[in-house]
Amino acid sequence: MRCIVTAGPTYEPLDEVRRLTNFSTGRLGSELTNFLTACGHEVTLLIGQLATWGGEHQAARVGTFTTTANLREHLRELAAESFDAVFHAAAVNDFGFGKVFRRNGSTELVEIGAGKFTTRGEPLLVELVPTAKIIAELRGWFPRATLVGWKYEVDGLQEQVIEKASRQIFENQTDACVANGPAYGDGFALVTAEGSTSIGDSPALFRTLEEFLRE
Repeated sequence: MRCIVTAGPTYEPLDEVRRLTNFSTGRLGSELTNFLTACGHEVTLLIGQLATWGGEHQAARVGTFTTTANLREHLRELAAESFDAVFHAAAVNDFGFGKVFRRNGSTELVEIGAGKFTTRGEPLLVELVPTAKIIAELRGWFPRATLVGWKYEVDGLQEQVIEKASRQIFENQTDACVANGPAYGDGFALVTAEGSTSIGDSPALFRTLEEFLRE
């Protein structure tokens, strides 16, 4: 089957020299790519330019992305081709930068802009603006593909993480969601409309996802 896997972080620029990103290494998505390739699937890997995992990428094609908008454009272009599955494991930044301000006196905020914001010891105030939700557009781009999203949560309880994963499936018309992170605890859960399955480690996750794809 022909698959797309996204992996690693996006970033959002503050100015021409600074940017906001996250701690994703790209390892999980890269290893999933290698596993699917070993199973005989044709995989296109889209990996973040800032991914730090240094392992081998065994994919039919490898592309790199930068910002959330850039990843979105890559996926939209691939929608012109025929794919059987999209595994959207990339750690997409939830926020980008909006306006930047400095204080003029004790209360007034003055909007500023620069190619590189100067460091004069005075604090800057920066808006964080939500980025577009790529997963919400996948069903429109890949109407017949199996779509698997990810839900990584730091705060809350395990049952809350599974509930958020279920909500992601319902709201975005995806087929499954992988839940993990400190709030979930050890291992993973594969969540579908029928319920959730606990999975102990990443090799078992890859086997479960491949079996899900063949179903």
